[in-house]
Amino acid sequence: MTQLLVVETSPREGQSVSRQMTQRFLATWRTAHPGDHIVHRDLVDSGLSFVTAPWLQAYFTPPADQSQAMKEELRLSDELVAELLAAEHLVISTPVYNYNVPASLKAWVDHIVRKGATLGFDGRGLVKGKKATLLLASGGVYTEGSPIQDRDIATQYLRLILGVIGIEDVTVVAGGGAKAVDLHEQTMDGFIAALEPQIDRAARVEITRQS
Repeated sequence: MTQLLVVETSPREGQSVSRQMTQRFLATWRTAHPGDHIVHRDLVDSGLSFVTAPWLQAYFTPPADQSQAMKEELRLSDELVAELLAAEHLVISTPVYNYNVPASLKAWVDHIVRKGATLGFDGRGLVKGKKATLLLASGGVYTEGSPIQDRDIATQYLRLILGVIGIEDVTVVAGGGAKAVDLHEQTMDGFIAALEPQIDRAARVEITRQS
């Protein structure tokens, strides 16, 4: 049984293009992978905080020397890391704000890039044999050939971070031009329908486990 981890970031609920992309992905995933376990991590209501001085103090203290307060500082981070390590396939679904990822997703990244857990002390990624799918909704269009392609910081950043921790098999579904939905130039259903072939291909992918 494959475990799928879905990380969502948009605060817009039903009005969110990225969340609608997620729903399409999950519908296809459930058909293609019946019985698989799905873990959903919604960063809007997760209680996730930014890295603080007490968190850093706990992080740099060897586990054997950590106080109970330090362990509590790292509790949610430990939970997020465990979710990631248990999953065979990671989906990150996010809007793009000012060319980059929302602050909540950056905070999630800071909590899961952990030396000794997802990143080796030699700088090599420890999260091996996994796939990732990025579902991105952006007002601008940054795909190949676009005059603003160089502004696609969100995709570059997420690919970089995933590669650092060891996930190199990454599929990107770019929902560029999503502002057309907000401007009522296109319906939500019509916008998602145009992305369905890409989303469906990503959701039907087979997982190859590494020993």
